[in-house]
Amino acid sequence: MNRVLVVNGPNLNRLGTREPDVYGSATLDDLATELADIDGLDVDVRQTNSESELIGWLHDAVDARTPVVLNPAAFTHYSYALRDAAAIVTSSGLLLVEVHLSNPHAREEFRHTSVISGVATGVIAGFGFDSYRLALELIRSRLG
Repeated sequence: MNRVLVVNGPNLNRLGTREPDVYGSATLDDLATELADIDGLDVDVRQTNSESELIGWLHDAVDARTPVVLNPAAFTHYSYALRDAAAIVTSSGLLLVEVHLSNPHAREEFRHTSVISGVATGVIAGFGFDSYRLALELIRSRLG
C-alpha cells in the first residue's frame, strides 16, 4: 500500500467553525475520516499552525520517498521557506499537489498569488474536500 502525506497549514484546525460559508461545516477530523477509505493508499492527514513543523514534514516526506498533498493555507501567499521545501519535494521526483478548499481566485485579491504553485506538480482548488480526494486519486493513478 502506498503512503501519502496530506498536510494542512494554519487555521485549518478550525474547519467546521471558521467561515462555514467559505469552508463548509465539516471538520478536519471529518476530512481525515473521508480520506482514510481511498483504496490502495495509506493516507496520513496532519495539520499545524507552525511553518517550521510543516517544512519539517516536507523534509521527512522526501527522506521517506512519500508523495504529498499540501494545503498551505495562508502560507500559500508569502512563505518562501515553505515554497523552497515544496521545491525539494518535487525536485526529488516526488509528487506534490497543492490543494485549496475554496477557489483563491474567487476571493480577495491578496489570495490570488501562490508562491507554492510554481513548484507544485499541480494545483486543485475550489472543490472543498473533493479537492483532496481528486489529488489523492491523481497520485494513486500516477503511482500505478
